[in-house]
Amino acid sequence: MSKQQAPCGTWTSPITASVVAAGATPLASLMLDGAAVYWLEGRASEAGRSTLVSTWGELTPAPFNVRSKVHEYGGGAHVVAGGSAWFSNHADSRLYRVDAGAQPVAVTAEDNRQRYADFVVDAPRRRLISVREDHSAGGHYPENTIAAIGFDGSETVLVDGNDFYAAPRISPDGRHLAWLCWDHPRMPWEGSELWLADIQDDGTLANGRLVAGGPQESICQPEWSPGGVLHFVSDRSGWWNLYRYEGGVVGALCPRDAEFGGPQWTFGGSLYGFRAEDDIVCAYIEGGVSKLGRLRGGELTEIATPYEEIRELRVNAQTVALLGGAPTVALELARIDLDGGQHEVLARSIAQLPPVGYLSVPRSISYPSANGRTANAFHYPPTNADFAPQDGELPPLIVIGHGGPTGMAASTLKLATQFWTSRGFAVLDVNYGGSTGFGRAYRDLLKGQWGVVDVEDCVAGARHLASQGLADPRRLLVRGSSAGGLTTLSALAFHDVFQAGACYYGVSDLAGLDADSHKFESHYNQYLIAPPERAEQVYRERSPIHHTEKLTRPMIFFQGLDDMVVPPQQSETMVEALRARQVPVAYITLEGEGHGFRKAESVVKTLEAELVFYLRVFGMPVPAGLPAVEIENLPAA
Repeated sequence: MSKQQAPCGTWTSPITASVVAAGATPLASLMLDGAAVYWLEGRASEAGRSTLVSTWGELTPAPFNVRSKVHEYGGGAHVVAGGSAWFSNHADSRLYRVDAGAQPVAVTAEDNRQRYADFVVDAPRRRLISVREDHSAGGHYPENTIAAIGFDGSETVLVDGNDFYAAPRISPDGRHLAWLCWDHPRMPWEGSELWLADIQDDGTLANGRLVAGGPQESICQPEWSPGGVLHFVSDRSGWWNLYRYEGGVVGALCPRDAEFGGPQWTFGGSLYGFRAEDDIVCAYIEGGVSKLGRLRGGELTEIATPYEEIRELRVNAQTVALLGGAPTVALELARIDLDGGQHEVLARSIAQLPPVGYLSVPRSISYPSANGRTANAFHYPPTNADFAPQDGELPPLIVIGHGGPTGMAASTLKLATQFWTSRGFAVLDVNYGGSTGFGRAYRDLLKGQWGVVDVEDCVAGARHLASQGLADPRRLLVRGSSAGGLTTLSALAFHDVFQAGACYYGVSDLAGLDADSHKFESHYNQYLIAPPERAEQVYRERSPIHHTEKLTRPMIFFQGLDDMVVPPQQSETMVEALRARQVPVAYITLEGEGHGFRKAESVVKTLEAELVFYLRVFGMPVPAGLPAVEIENLPAA
């Protein structure tokens, strides 16, 4: 059966916005308790709440929402041991305990000025050890500590004095505590420290000593081997590699140009664990693609899996479990049998995938960018079992700049991407200079260059595909969220390549971002843009809000009204500026949404509005059933 020819962008597709919203169940935060596997599932139909699930069922019924607000990004919101689970509830920030078959019971006081994350159970002392964020002092920023939270609700600070803490980890014999810390102005992937202390009989700490790290070395994921040897990941070699600390000496386990860790935007990340004392199962990234490996006797052996992205990995003597995905595999939770080579899927983010004929399989590409750099990206061609472009037609291209900006685009199947490709759009998902997964030197390309390098790499990617005859140079689009929103705005303001753009809760005013930012990111711009003595000048040069006279292409903005990371004022100021200059602009706000949209109705609303916006900007027919979108200043067709 031959395909019907139709203008790219107008193809009908079974991958509707409702399918995107309802079909993907967020999976995160794996935890093992013996052979039992626990994880978090998102409930888009329940206002995006996260619930704790195990292989035998759900433990946290509505309205409980397992989510931490520490550092605003959260993570590490639960821990499991001995058949019991403790979790942070988003609505009141209290800690709760839940046992199988029972209702959750509050542990901490009814005082939402305290927030908790990244727990470890200290069962002999009947307590949790946790990162605690204390908002009770009423100052501009909260106080971060490592605290002991008794099963009776009592709280005792164990470690303080640094701006930030993460990953408290107790040795198997219960006698030592390791943790990470760092201070302003650094982010943890710039420089952090690994500390170790003795736990005294009364539960307090003594003899604290620095193990590794510093201003130019990033440490992540400290873990203890079954025999009590402290392991961790460090980028001291230029790559996040595995190390161990034994007898006062740090030794590399597997030197390799690969990433065995990632940036600590959230708590509780895990990419390796122990089957036995000298038997480590680990995930690592090479060339932007994840692999699973087994490290024994200093030798790393790759384990075959169907996955090209491994987002989380948990290991113990009984079980290996991971969250993985690939171009035709949506994110799923699998339990791996290392001996038999089999794996069992415990949960899928998408229960039923669209037919394969509607799925675009990306190819990883590298291409030349500004100043002799090489950039990386995933290129998705338009794909639809029923439709093909008209004769001689090249597809419109959507270039995506990921958030972070210290993030990474992966090739795991995403319905939100397939929504576009199955309608006739090509997509370029860019891992611009500054992205994770390519070593520290590549990550540091963004040092002082945010709004420059990322933008240049997105612009170069669009030009590259157009020059290869893979995209219509007259229909190039750019979209991004958060940090990717700045990339989007800057690409439109400072380069004449893209015809329109979509900005999701994006940064437009760097000075305003500093003024409104929460503690975790309040000094991030010193690394990304300029130190304080140069900030005012460079911020003004880079902030699109000060260059609205250069914005002449249509834009659509999406903004959650509860966003504490990039407040609504950023989008509102930009929209007003474009409106005043008679530039075509649309503005969609969402009540009850923060930094990232969780509600199903929000996903549907934004995707459909963005599609309508592009079609109308290009003067193309809008298929029936799509909503009307108010685009101010857009001339009538």
